[in-house]
Amino acid sequence: MRILLVGHGKMGRMVEALAPEYGCDVAGVLDPLSPRHGGGPDADAWRGVDVAIDFTTPDSVMQNAPVLARRGIRLVIGTTGWSAHEAALRKVIADSGSGIVVAPNFSTGVVLFEAAVAYAAKLFAPHQEFGAFLHEAHHSAKKDAPSGTALSLRRAMEQAGYARPIDVSSTRAGSIPGTHMVGFDGPAETVTLTHAARDRTAFARGALTAAKWINGRSGWYSMKDVLGLK
Repeated sequence: MRILLVGHGKMGRMVEALAPEYGCDVAGVLDPLSPRHGGGPDADAWRGVDVAIDFTTPDSVMQNAPVLARRGIRLVIGTTGWSAHEAALRKVIADSGSGIVVAPNFSTGVVLFEAAVAYAAKLFAPHQEFGAFLHEAHHSAKKDAPSGTALSLRRAMEQAGYARPIDVSSTRAGSIPGTHMVGFDGPAETVTLTHAARDRTAFARGALTAAKWINGRSGWYSMKDVLGLK
């Protein structure tokens, strides 16, 4: 399977390093900031590419993803902060017959963590004495806050029936790969659930797993679909 790396920063390079383990051949790099930039989304160089994996910026997603989808290239999008444009990209995916996996976090552990958090929220929902909070921490270069994962966790809690306010806070410091903590605080006790990434490997492996899964499929999917949780 041939993959295109859209973005060749830390995540793109990690995906490239692990690609052979997943039977993937890196066809090239779409990143104007990289010396390996092979051209824009309409370049002839991308003929025969099966899946594009995008870890870039919100603006780049909307510049590249629609063009690639119309060419029949499947997409794996790990970039966050572009949800305001989701409806437009959904239409492109539907009209083109392409397929896409979108996730704020491709870590298998985070996807399972979200399921556990949703279940906990359902259990705590009837107990008015417990208030919920969510804190996330990432490296200083991460621009969006709260993280896409934090917003997804809050949405999962609300969908599980937790209707009271959920305080969400963020930290941007150092080189933290990503930590998310959900807590339920009562008058005399606190219950917390935490996921902490030790490095970016889990995200890259999840993206490659998603790429293998979406190849040949049509439609809009999440990592829950990839892991069979839907």
